[in-house]
Amino acid sequence: MRKVYIWILVVALAVFTAVAAGGCGGKKAEEPKNETKQETGAGQQAAAKKLKIAMLLPGTINDNGWNASAYEGLMLAKEKEGAEVAYRENVSQSDQEEAFRAYASAGYDIIFGHGFEFGDAAKKVAQDFPKTVFVVTSSNISQAPNVASLEISNKEVGFLGGVVAALVTKSNKVGYVGGMSIPSIINARDGFIAGAKLAKPDVKVLDSFTGNFDDAAKAREMAVALINQGADVVMQNADQAGLGVIQAGKDKNVLVIGVGKDQSNLAPDNVLASSIYGVPMGIAYITDLFAHGKFEPKAYLVGIKEGATGLIWNEKLAAKAVTPEAKGKIESIIADLKAGKIDVDELIAKNKGK
Repeated sequence: MRKVYIWILVVALAVFTAVAAGGCGGKKAEEPKNETKQETGAGQQAAAKKLKIAMLLPGTINDNGWNASAYEGLMLAKEKEGAEVAYRENVSQSDQEEAFRAYASAGYDIIFGHGFEFGDAAKKVAQDFPKTVFVVTSSNISQAPNVASLEISNKEVGFLGGVVAALVTKSNKVGYVGGMSIPSIINARDGFIAGAKLAKPDVKVLDSFTGNFDDAAKAREMAVALINQGADVVMQNADQAGLGVIQAGKDKNVLVIGVGKDQSNLAPDNVLASSIYGVPMGIAYITDLFAHGKFEPKAYLVGIKEGATGLIWNEKLAAKAVTPEAKGKIESIIADLKAGKIDVDELIAKNKGK
C-alpha cells in the first residue's frame, strides 16, 4: 500500500471535519472518526484538483470476499485515475446516510455504497448533493441526475460454475450453497442451474442457503448435507461463510468451485476453479466513465463481455479432474456466452422449477 496522506486544507477546516466524520459508526457526524481510511496516489497535484473517490463497505476489507473485492476495485481506480480515495468499513444501515453525507460534504466526486442495502440512503442523500455521483453496487437502481448502480452479472457467475460442475461430476449430482436469500445470491443459484442443465441436461442440482454471510460452520454443515446426498462438486457463494463449504470439500474429498476471485490457495486439492465476480473491474469501469465525461445516471450491468465475469482454473487439479473433452466443451460454451449466442436469462426461465 502506498504511503497514506491526509490533506488538511486550512481554508476548508469544516471539510476536513466532515472527512474525519466518515470513521466509525454510531457517532455524530461532527466527531472525529479514526476508522476512516484515506489513501492518495504519490506524485499527484494538489488534492483539490484530483478525482476523489470514497467507498462505504458493510464489512471489512480483509474478508477475502465481497468487501475485499470492492477495496481492490478502489485501489485499481486510484491507480488508473491518480485519484485520492477513502473508505469506511462496517457501515451499518443506521449509519449509511451520515457516512454518505460526510464524504459528499468533503467534496468527494464519486461515492460507492457497496451493496444493494445502500440504495435508499444513496437516493435520499443524493438529492442534497447534485454535483456528487452516488453508485450502489449489486443493485439496479438509478435516479437523475446523479445516482447509478453497478451490477456484475450474478447469473453469469453462477452459470459458469454450473457448466463446470456438470461436466466434471461423476455422481451426476452437483450442489450450490448460497448465503442470504437475496436477489444476487438467488440469481447466481438460478444461473448455476441453467449452466449445469445446458452442459448436461440430466444432471441433478441440489442447493441450500445459510441465511447469512459469516457462519462458516453452518455453511460447512449444509455443504456436507449436499455431499451426503451425492453431490461430488459443490459451488459456494456465501462470502466469508463460504470458507465452510471449502472446508467441507477438504473433509469429504470432493471438488469445490470458488466464487469472487481465485480461491484455489485455500484448498489446492479441492478447489477446481473459481467463478470470478469482477467487482474491481466494474468499479474501475464506472470510475473511468466518470473521469472521461461518459457517466450516466442509470443501472449498469457488466459481465463476461466487459471482463467482469469468467473462470480461473486450478490448473494442476484441472489436469487430473477435467477430461480434454469436458475442457473443450466448457471453453466452447464460454466462447458462445462472450459472443452473445447464449441467453442466460432465457435458460433460467426454461429451467425454473427444475
